[in-house]
Amino acid sequence: MQLCMSYFDHPNRISEPYDLASSLEWRVASSRELIEQGRQMASKRTLVFSPTVFRKKFQAGMTVRNYRDNEIVFSQGEAADAVFYIQSGTVKLTVAATRRKKAIVAVLLRGSFFGEGCLGGQSLRIYTARSIGQSNITRLRKESMVRMLKRDPQFATLFVAYLLSRVIRVEEDLVDQFFNFSEKRLARVLLLFGQIIKESKPEHPLKVSQATLAEMVGTTRARVSKFMSAFKKKGFVHYNGGLQINGALISGFLQSRPMSVVTKV
Repeated sequence: MQLCMSYFDHPNRISEPYDLASSLEWRVASSRELIEQGRQMASKRTLVFSPTVFRKKFQAGMTVRNYRDNEIVFSQGEAADAVFYIQSGTVKLTVAATRRKKAIVAVLLRGSFFGEGCLGGQSLRIYTARSIGQSNITRLRKESMVRMLKRDPQFATLFVAYLLSRVIRVEEDLVDQFFNFSEKRLARVLLLFGQIIKESKPEHPLKVSQATLAEMVGTTRARVSKFMSAFKKKGFVHYNGGLQINGALISGFLQSRPMSVVTKV
């Protein structure tokens, strides 16, 4: 992991130009396995570390806290000085711009890291992290995280594999945003919430507003309302004290839709 660690030593510069692919092949013997692990994690979307594991690794460099529904973990513009890990619950990341524009850029499930930009030299938070429902989150100080990545190759490999999974997911979301219709984007978002519902506690049913769905899909609330009415008639979604999602039917719907992007040129 020398390639990755050299960046943490000098986060604001790279000493000389280099070919990333050849450097990875030379310095990381298991690069192909690492990439494949990232792909597998991208499909699973989780990386589970128990609180006990973190305590053994980080000791005084970590704190654990419970968050209420809609409680802010950190705000856009605050100092970026720690990495966070979701032990349980769900977190949404939102970005606010001028003219009251706001967008939900990610919804993260149990087993996800966030705030990792501080490891790459990010001094201020570029988004706000807020809990959806009740959540339990571990805070890992930046200095402790960098030290652990240097000292523990196994943890560093897992963390890099997780970052690869995030990159893959961001690429998928960008393709989806630019090339797919709003209806299909909404179906993908509902699949994500279906996974959240499975992990949530029955006494805390998930309640998702159409305004939130519109922010995630990148369309208007009126169009989301139209699509949700159609999805309800098809049995994709139900409302019974909270949103219920039929993942199998939605997956079938997505597979039956024509691809908007050509996979081979």
